[in-house]
Amino acid sequence: MQTVVIDGFTLTAEQVLAVARGNAKVELAASSRAALKESRDYIESTWMHDEAPMMYSFNTGVGLLKDTRIKVEHIELFQTQLIKAHSGGIGEPFSEEVSRATMLLRANAFASNYSAPRVEVVDRLLAFINAGIHPIMPQKGSVGASGDLAPLAYLGAAIAGFDEAEVMYKGQRMSAAEAITKSEVGPVKFDLKAKDASALINGCTASLAVAVMAAEDARNLLTDACVSLGLTLEAMRAEMAGFDPRIQQARPHPGQIKTAATVRKLLKGSTRTTHEARAIQFPDELRRTDIEYTPRIQDVYSLRCTPQVYGPVFDALDYIDNIVKNEINSATDNPLIFGKEGGGFEIISGGNFHGQYLAQAMDLLAMAITDLGSIVERRIARLIDPTLSWGLPRNLMSGLRGVNTGYPVIQCSMSSLVMENRTLSMPGSVDSIPSKANSEDHISNSTWCARKAHTIVQNTQYIVGVEMLLAAQGLTMTENLLPGFVLGEGTQAAYEEIRKQIPACLDGDRWFHNDVQVAHSFITTGSVRKAVEAKIGAFV
Repeated sequence: MQTVVIDGFTLTAEQVLAVARGNAKVELAASSRAALKESRDYIESTWMHDEAPMMYSFNTGVGLLKDTRIKVEHIELFQTQLIKAHSGGIGEPFSEEVSRATMLLRANAFASNYSAPRVEVVDRLLAFINAGIHPIMPQKGSVGASGDLAPLAYLGAAIAGFDEAEVMYKGQRMSAAEAITKSEVGPVKFDLKAKDASALINGCTASLAVAVMAAEDARNLLTDACVSLGLTLEAMRAEMAGFDPRIQQARPHPGQIKTAATVRKLLKGSTRTTHEARAIQFPDELRRTDIEYTPRIQDVYSLRCTPQVYGPVFDALDYIDNIVKNEINSATDNPLIFGKEGGGFEIISGGNFHGQYLAQAMDLLAMAITDLGSIVERRIARLIDPTLSWGLPRNLMSGLRGVNTGYPVIQCSMSSLVMENRTLSMPGSVDSIPSKANSEDHISNSTWCARKAHTIVQNTQYIVGVEMLLAAQGLTMTENLLPGFVLGEGTQAAYEEIRKQIPACLDGDRWFHNDVQVAHSFITTGSVRKAVEAKIGAFV
């Protein structure tokens, strides 16, 4: 089993996903362990007295109580109360994979030695990850300002073994104490000392955990949307001039160039997307027969303009990935500790906990994927309408026409997801409401931005999967009308995989819900994408 070693500076999104979704184990780098011990030894020997300088959340209250000194004898009680006072989250809990990622990302932030909790806190987090103990953290309640205080407080409560804390362990929801006992990760009660609790709850780490998942899922979704586009181009016998590399070089955005190149690779060898194939009239195709069929010249925007629509999504994901990469290896609590030249340390208050980078990146992701889903849905609508699909059977229905109705309601369901996405894509990062008696007078809303972006990605997974399904249905229903015409190498591999999972033309006595769920699995499992890669190699 893979083991990820964290040092605060080199953790990758791929490693986060390996821990969150692949159950990889985690270790703390020896260099980080030594650095954490050095800084903590300095704290214990130099600042643990009532004449020490006032240091925010270390020996002072928080928020507007920043000028109130906490006596050394009350510091442990203060750290405990800090967790309880911030446990004000509401709503359904985050998934177990988000819980795992959050613990990993918090531990990695500490490993950089800018936050100054005890090394025992990092060890406790890693023990929970490796044992499969996942704190229950409500999704709602954070404004992404002084970090994700509410959800992270529940994480801190579980780590500390509070009686009220709950976790998921081996598929069951139980008290943290019960899970700690069953897993034998250590003592149930874990005392929180100076800076431990404030370090645990500070920083937009729940937002970041969701962002890592959303960005990864969006990247795979965009690849799948290239495949679904390729299948629809084949089904509609599309005009391919719009994907000519010379057109892309005339407007040389990287994402646009990549999209067109991807489509050309998927459809390499296709003869369905030729004038000769288009010249054959389908039974449901309205066309004059008294004159020679002329070249189509150019297609509608949902086909022809896909490089210009998909391209911005590719480029947006590159920007988002860079934000996520930096955030993964950032120290985001307050205050931070820094070594001084000549020895010793100093604590500096700042604002690295503010989640605006993540909030804006997730708003961009939300908008980009919403538009991706929108153009895919327009192609789905065309696939079921013979006046728009150049003669594909109406509703892609088979068997007894009229008795069987085909797929119009499936298209209707996809349009409902597009409308939901459009509402969710309204930016949350500009919606700042001052909180905590105006001590936080500008907030990022990063947690909501990440949550809604991930919801949009999940909705769009259905839309793209359904396009694959319906395009494959269209190909099957017109195969005998185009004898001798073949699909491209990549689209042929995709078509074969889809038909392996869903037999063709069976829309009679059929529970369509099952087809939609299988179509969704095309995306979540990557089965179609992987089949294409096995045939033609990496194509994006």
